[in-house]
Amino acid sequence: MNETTNVNLVGVGGQGILLTADVLARTAAEAGLDVKKTEIHGMSQRGGSVSSQVRFGAKVRSPIVPDGEADILVAFDAVEAVRALPSMRPEGRALVDRCYLVPITVSSGLQPAPEDPDAMLGRLYGDRLLRVDSRALAAEAGNPRTANMAIAGALSRLLPFPEAAWEAALRGRLPEKLVAVNLRAFALGRAALA
Repeated sequence: MNETTNVNLVGVGGQGILLTADVLARTAAEAGLDVKKTEIHGMSQRGGSVSSQVRFGAKVRSPIVPDGEADILVAFDAVEAVRALPSMRPEGRALVDRCYLVPITVSSGLQPAPEDPDAMLGRLYGDRLLRVDSRALAAEAGNPRTANMAIAGALSRLLPFPEAAWEAALRGRLPEKLVAVNLRAFALGRAALA
């Protein structure tokens, strides 16, 4: 792996985007790669947009993914996937959760809701689109708060890192009491994209 791989993770506050980005960055570091990461919180505590960019390779000079250079987009919400389209390479892959959170501008009546977010994603991303239902997988794992690790498990199918590196990263980032349930969610997400 000599070139830099660019991953853009997007969603809204409270979905675990930053934790997922940390696990990805640790996984790449565990594999011996140079890693850079950046994040934008915005109004995350009020349900606003959150993004984190993770870049890894033999030598990475900047943490910021240039527009149009993301190899993988990981969207925790359909609306954020639509917003992040310009960040993608033409041949990039989009892993999008089936979650659709009603934006504040829609719930307050300032804007109409998108007619069919799934159809819109299909038109925008075509065969580059991969979907995962993180909420269902997290419920199956036994804790709805593990949806982000289900997404991480699905993401692991798109990257060349061994499962052991992901597990080591997850164990290094989470308190011991949360490791087992998060590993279950990760395994379910990984299996969902098999």
